[in-house]
Amino acid sequence: MSDVNPANMKRKDVIRLRDTNADKVYFANYSLRVLRVLMEHCVDLGWCDANPAKGVSELRTVSAEREPWPRDSLARYRAACPLGTRERLVMELCVGTGQRIGDVLGMRWSDIQDGAFVVKQSKTGKELWVPILPQLQAALDAASRHSIFILTNERGTNRWSYRGASQAVRKIREQIGALSYDIHSWRYNAACELLEAGCEDDLIAAVTGQSPAMVLHYTKKVRQRMRAKQAQQMRTEQKRNV
Repeated sequence: MSDVNPANMKRKDVIRLRDTNADKVYFANYSLRVLRVLMEHCVDLGWCDANPAKGVSELRTVSAEREPWPRDSLARYRAACPLGTRERLVMELCVGTGQRIGDVLGMRWSDIQDGAFVVKQSKTGKELWVPILPQLQAALDAASRHSIFILTNERGTNRWSYRGASQAVRKIREQIGALSYDIHSWRYNAACELLEAGCEDDLIAAVTGQSPAMVLHYTKKVRQRMRAKQAQQMRTEQKRNV
């Protein structure tokens, strides 16, 4: 390919390259970004007058919105990960505290005070005091304490990395048939469980540290189902009284 002249590349060639990989959207867009940088360098070197990749739009991606793990999937996960395993502990921490996975992985034993986690969210800077639920307490009691961090790498010498935790959880997801729900979805579970328990939005935010808009976002599907059920029950009662 050393004889390829970048000056001969046209905008239509860039578009054809992108569209040829339309079935692999991430790869198509990544290739376009790389080509855009390379062609800009060619312009700087004087090998061509213009960057044909500049302004070519990337393919649109449609990603499904996250949802909380269904109860049966969460039950299968617990069954596949006994107490004492990191996979079980990371799930109980995420669901039990309602925090982002990055903050969960950084939790230390010293963060436990008066039966609760004292959390300072890395993204928002908010400081929270989150009481520990019985299921989470059982997982904490079964965990080893060889490090300052609650979740550690295999050697127990440092905190568990996001990559390591994500890969370990994915293996369980594959095993139980729950690939549609990932490590981030557990925060949705926390918010939705609080909603289903009858908590108002300010109470949900007191645990998760979310803004009112994010509380609504995380709970909107469960909220809609709950409201629809209530509405239909009211409708049924009204007809009975006619």
